[in-house]
Amino acid sequence: MTNTAKTPLVHITRRKNIAWYRAWIVRIIAVILALILCGIITTFVVHINPIEVYKTMISGNFGTARKVWFMGQDLATLLIISLALAPAFRMRFWNLGGDGQALMGCFGASAVMILCSGSMPNWLLLIVMFAAAIFCGMLWAFVPAFFKARWNTNETLFTLMMNYLATQLIAFFVVVWENPKGSSKIGIINQRTQLGWLPDIGGNKYILIIIVAVVLAVAMFIYMRYSKHGYEIAVVGESEPTARYVGIKVRKVIIRTMLLSGAICGLAGFMMVASTNHTLTTTLVGGRGFTGVMVAWLAKFNPFFMIITSFILVFLGRGASEISTMFGFNDSFGSILTGIILFFIIGCEFFLNYELHFRKSAKKEVA
Repeated sequence: MTNTAKTPLVHITRRKNIAWYRAWIVRIIAVILALILCGIITTFVVHINPIEVYKTMISGNFGTARKVWFMGQDLATLLIISLALAPAFRMRFWNLGGDGQALMGCFGASAVMILCSGSMPNWLLLIVMFAAAIFCGMLWAFVPAFFKARWNTNETLFTLMMNYLATQLIAFFVVVWENPKGSSKIGIINQRTQLGWLPDIGGNKYILIIIVAVVLAVAMFIYMRYSKHGYEIAVVGESEPTARYVGIKVRKVIIRTMLLSGAICGLAGFMMVASTNHTLTTTLVGGRGFTGVMVAWLAKFNPFFMIITSFILVFLGRGASEISTMFGFNDSFGSILTGIILFFIIGCEFFLNYELHFRKSAKKEVA
């Protein structure tokens, strides 16, 4: 008597560690395939030469010196917020509150800038603005961290709720501080006196935030790779029971790490208000708290690789806007192309982490 045992056509196994350069080769191949698909769609749907579309994306980022500096500002801001989220995600604390924490940093800096201008020297005003921004960012991170550490609440929902609260709080104060009255916006704060404005470097207001982002990336790499705190974050992320077994105080690590994330988000808010934007709106952060999650995840929480992923996402976003402007499309077409490229980039991560094994024969006979 013969029994026929059927094996699956394909089964998936987790891939062993892959060299970082091979991983980036796979990602580059994924981007090339995405560009080919985007070219096909562009040719047959809107009847435009895809080469012209890609040239437009490049010119949208590098066409003029001003565009280059704007891209550098966007990249630096996104990178700072992504670096803030990386320790929490490395600890498997799903902090989706980067937007709210950065907005509260903007709020703290703006409040001091509006209420205290003229009552203290500018150097002291900047210090107080910095302290207020850091405090507000840490406060908005501490609340979900405390509830998670104390009562094991769902941090995903909690941090999302805190985003909503931050947006509504700022919407209220925008009306309170509106200038001119009835405009429902604050406008440029202290435009005439420039009190609370960080100084330009070489006559360029974007250089300082880029320097801050690079220094922070180096510091975060050292912190996460070589410090005791970084080791504890990694252990807690791998297994909380193991962390407790080796004597790590998990609650303390959760709260400490989230305070760090909130502080860095607060720093991002301070830089936006004091260095680049000089205003306060509910959309000032622009969803970078959510984009930062993708940046941190794609880079495997490596701060140096996060520079690359931040650049890719900023390049695609600004390129999509340029496509819409130059060819007269609405924003949807550029977003479609960006979405396709991101789909390929994210999809290739599956093949970096898992292997597909196909059966050699359809049937296996067992006597």
